[in-house]
Amino acid sequence: MKTPEGVARTPEDVTEAAGTEPGSGSDRPTEGARPDHRLPFWVNQRLGLLVLVIALSAFFGILRPAFFDERLVLFPLLRDISTLTVVALAQMVVLSVGHMNLAVGRMAAFGAFFAGFGYDRLGLPLPAGLLVCLVGGCLIGALTGWIIARTGVSSFVVTLAMDFALLGLVSLLYSALTENAAFTTRPDGLAELRSYSLADICVGPVCGSPAIPQLAQFTVLALVGLGFLYTRTRMGRELLLTGANPAAAELSGIPTGRRIVLAHALSGLLAALAGFMAAVGTGTFSASIGDDFMLPSFLGAVLGGTLLTGGVVSVIGALLGTSLVGVIRKGLDLLGVGLESLNIYLGCVLLLALSADRVRTVVSYRKVVRST
Repeated sequence: MKTPEGVARTPEDVTEAAGTEPGSGSDRPTEGARPDHRLPFWVNQRLGLLVLVIALSAFFGILRPAFFDERLVLFPLLRDISTLTVVALAQMVVLSVGHMNLAVGRMAAFGAFFAGFGYDRLGLPLPAGLLVCLVGGCLIGALTGWIIARTGVSSFVVTLAMDFALLGLVSLLYSALTENAAFTTRPDGLAELRSYSLADICVGPVCGSPAIPQLAQFTVLALVGLGFLYTRTRMGRELLLTGANPAAAELSGIPTGRRIVLAHALSGLLAALAGFMAAVGTGTFSASIGDDFMLPSFLGAVLGGTLLTGGVVSVIGALLGTSLVGVIRKGLDLLGVGLESLNIYLGCVLLLALSADRVRTVVSYRKVVRST
């Protein structure tokens, strides 16, 4: 499927474009470049992230063999990665239109509140509570997008204001309706969803891995859904066009206002899903859900190749970027690195990863240009 002119669906559409220098801001082919020339496969950013994840996993496993313990280490690690990948996807969809969502954590808490309330006060079954959670997140996201589209105010300002508003609202709701600022009622199936792995799902004599949590099924559905949206639908291409060049998108007949509302509604829905997953992981629905979501939301998306300026996304890249962060955190934790030092090391490693990827892309591009 062809991509609309001037818009790339993935980072490789930018770096692999024939004769176009990455980061130059120009679409003009270099002199003598062949239109169909592609960069080597090893320049692929997602491949680089995959290699880093595997290499670091092996490194930490050699230093601490307990890193490969399926139930004590890998299961909680993959459960955290599953949740934070959905958080990264929530940020990615608004980045695709050139916006950002600083309220992603509060939207997660807002959506999770409705699930907890439904379980505790209304006696809803597990699927119904999840549905209410997703509807609540989608509505608050759509409201945020509508405010941005109608007023023209920067998404940074609107989502920052929404973050403060939801912080107060969620705290008031929990204070008024609970005694300990948390809903502790657990519907049937929640404990199993929290602790069961694919090893508990068998087809005849064949069972899944005990290291992969059943909670990961929500992440897989989100990845497949967004992958289909951005690569196979007109609506997905219009979202990317809106992010790449809003003025040109408007002139070409794309309802950019509606696409902005759609992007923020999807972001709110995914944030609420992440909030539900985080609540399942802890066993309680509390006001503190999502407090640490904002930084991972940007790290996973940007490391994966999504541009902050809009127009380029990478769904699989968001998964790999989040996985890289999760492996680094867990590995350094097993090595006995304190929380303060862990954040320093994490920042240094992430900076090196971003720098190395940029250097690798530029060097490989120059080699290709010299060879043409």
